[in-house]
Amino acid sequence: MADLVLGPVLRHIGDTDATIWVETSEPCTVHVLGSSEHTWTVAGHHYALVTVRDLESGSVTPYEVDLDGRAVWPPVGVASPLIRTAGDDPEAFVLAFGSCRVASESAEPTAVLGKDALVAYAQRMRSLPVDEWPDALLLLGDQVYADELSEEMKRRVGERHDLSEPPGAQVRDFEEYTWLYSRSWSEDNVRWLLSNVPTSMIFDDHDVHDDWNTSYSWRREMEASAWWEERIVGALASYWIYQHLGNLSPAELDEDPLYDRVRNCAGDAEPILRAFASGADEEADGSPGVRWSYRRDFGPVRLLVIDSRCGRVLAPDRRDMVSDPEFDWIEEQADGDYDHLLIGTSLPWLLPRTMHDLEAWDEKLASGARGDRWARWAEKLRRAADLEHWAAFRDSFERLARLFLDVAAGRRAGTSGRAPATICVLSGDVHHAYAARVRFATPTAGTVYQLTCSPLHNHVPAAVRVAFRAAWGRKAERVVRLLLGPVTAVPEASFSWSKMAGPSFGNQIATLRTRGRVAHLTIERSVDTASGPHLFETVTDLPLTTEERPPEIPTSRAASRPSR
Repeated sequence: MADLVLGPVLRHIGDTDATIWVETSEPCTVHVLGSSEHTWTVAGHHYALVTVRDLESGSVTPYEVDLDGRAVWPPVGVASPLIRTAGDDPEAFVLAFGSCRVASESAEPTAVLGKDALVAYAQRMRSLPVDEWPDALLLLGDQVYADELSEEMKRRVGERHDLSEPPGAQVRDFEEYTWLYSRSWSEDNVRWLLSNVPTSMIFDDHDVHDDWNTSYSWRREMEASAWWEERIVGALASYWIYQHLGNLSPAELDEDPLYDRVRNCAGDAEPILRAFASGADEEADGSPGVRWSYRRDFGPVRLLVIDSRCGRVLAPDRRDMVSDPEFDWIEEQADGDYDHLLIGTSLPWLLPRTMHDLEAWDEKLASGARGDRWARWAEKLRRAADLEHWAAFRDSFERLARLFLDVAAGRRAGTSGRAPATICVLSGDVHHAYAARVRFATPTAGTVYQLTCSPLHNHVPAAVRVAFRAAWGRKAERVVRLLLGPVTAVPEASFSWSKMAGPSFGNQIATLRTRGRVAHLTIERSVDTASGPHLFETVTDLPLTTEERPPEIPTSRAASRPSR
């Protein structure tokens, strides 16, 4: 008799359809609201992604999960989870987002990590009316930590491997990744949250390994190790199952040849996914890649999530955050009419200017601007200080800037000829939260922001807090440029940006609210001693638009060609 191992996780929501992901203990048929899906098997684990169709637009529908006709979810005494299609006010949209979550077995604060912000968010949601819930949740990387294990996970991994051998106390393969996801998604409040709020996801480095794909030489070193092949195959195969599939719409799933092969495999589909994962990892070496990036539309809000890890191109003579074909696709998705463009990327596009300058300078030095000796030193610095954000991929950084300029100026607008009110880059990774605003050389109708919120649940050392606070200061910027300049000139950015809020530290979650062309950002920090409705303190409360309708852009600008 099959049992529910993990889930249900509500993933994609459309006007009249939804997808719900589950893991089960053995093969079975999963039933949700009259829709059914037989499980498929990978490495002895059993999964299904059920597509529920023919829902009523603007409806709130309770659902249950049955396995072979036996009800298994919700548990006794727990209300049925809900599927909420586009509501009565399609112009209103609420998105919660965050990143970097170390999972705990308990909802209680821990001495080192404090109160889990995602757990606290779920606890507060349970006391709120449904119409005050967020419409969607975006998890921006480090959903699991493959290289930083809890004591319990170390014990389990140690029963299978000698932890004194490389890579030490880290997961090795697909099986151990399934343990990580189980730990991350099993806590009662988080499980309830994921069953009720449609969730989108993208990976970051710790989902695979710290500094994943930071440079060409890093890849060569990893590939030379005896343990890396199993690690990367397990990481990408499990990511495809647990995170990526749910990012796709039912229409995209219907057209996905890999999903079709796995779903209809008569036996265990592990060999199919192993071959896929191994090939996906080779994109950084110039092979045809897998597009992990995706797009979702929520009424007049467009969410475009960019893979800034696996899709990198790393070669001795080339270094790109995103390959040219994928960047072409990203630019195409920015065309059209919408009120707000949300760009999800686990790594911030904009950092404190001091850090940006250091990363851009280090990339230049590592590429050989001052010879091999300096290049080797710069590579060591890059790894030691995690200098691997968009700033460290200058060509990609500037190409993204040109895209945002075109969008903000209305040059990619559809028939309306009107730019979106905001372009918001949503990121995590850096273990603090802040908001920054872009200023291009010429005014634009739309406003571009960097909105960063991290971590959901992790430790931020005091020294890191001091460094980030200082990094936002103009004095630090001048001093760093003065120190770096004599070695090699710091590359200049084509635009400027300034901090609007932050930096704030602690376990945090952000909420972006839009209504028509109005947008508002709230960042809240979990309070370790709080209970009941007082689980957070607000650290940022920032209007992103000053009026409902920004000025119309001139027709001539709207009709001009996008820059490249």
